[in-house]
Amino acid sequence: MDDNDQLTRRYEASRPRLRAMSYRMLGSLSDAEDAVQEGWMHASAAGAEGVANLEGWFTTIVARVCLDMLRSRKSRREDPLDPDEAMASVAAAEGPESEALLADSVGLALLVVLDTLPPAERVAFVLHDTFGLPFGEIAEITGRSPAAARQLASRARRRIQGSEPDAPASARLGRQRQVVEAFLAATRGGDLAGLIAVLDPDVVLTSDGAAVPAGGARTVRGAQAVARGARASAMRSRYGRIALVNGAPGLVMAPGGRLVVALAFTFAEDRIIGIDVIADPERLAGLDLAVLG
Repeated sequence: MDDNDQLTRRYEASRPRLRAMSYRMLGSLSDAEDAVQEGWMHASAAGAEGVANLEGWFTTIVARVCLDMLRSRKSRREDPLDPDEAMASVAAAEGPESEALLADSVGLALLVVLDTLPPAERVAFVLHDTFGLPFGEIAEITGRSPAAARQLASRARRRIQGSEPDAPASARLGRQRQVVEAFLAATRGGDLAGLIAVLDPDVVLTSDGAAVPAGGARTVRGAQAVARGARASAMRSRYGRIALVNGAPGLVMAPGGRLVVALAFTFAEDRIIGIDVIADPERLAGLDLAVLG
């Protein structure tokens, strides 16, 4: 077996790991596949002569490709998406739902929060906290010092995990999470009675202009009306995952790994008294999101 054949064999064996790493960095299976393939083009063109650690070399190459892709993504991410069109297009393209399954295995809420991070922070967090790379290697990939790479991962970790609540706040968040879980399950199941059970009788739902079709009602009042509207949103609820939204349990919906709708809840006791449906890109970008442990 010549050197080129061995390089090909080793890279092919590394593809699953490189794809998993790229998916966490990019949030899209197709983008991850592209990154791994571009990494192979770089590796095969350079040759591996003198490379002692092929796995580490592959990781460095693909991580740099992902970092470049994240940095060039900004202009595309600013384009607004119609929420229902985005979800319908992903549903049509999923086929065997491989990306949906992969998102569930990684944690879609985590992917959504990762997507709010600057590129270097996202790469540093994934490489260190998920794949265990030392900060010296991360520094080379990100073009920072090892100390700066450590700070990148630390900042990302704080944003992903949010502030640590005290015991009373933790208990409150636990109860609120149960309410949101019941709301999501009832929405997916079309359970009108289940929805009404978790809604305050005087609940108010407000939507921004990007979240409703032209001419649609942006304010809905009362448990019956809100429950009927929620029951009709089965397509959106399919993509709903629980996350901390502005410090309280809420829902994020991100077909194809891109956040298009968030629901911020206000609670009174153990019921929902307010729902803010957010789809405007500027408002989404301004949300304080964290993974709910």
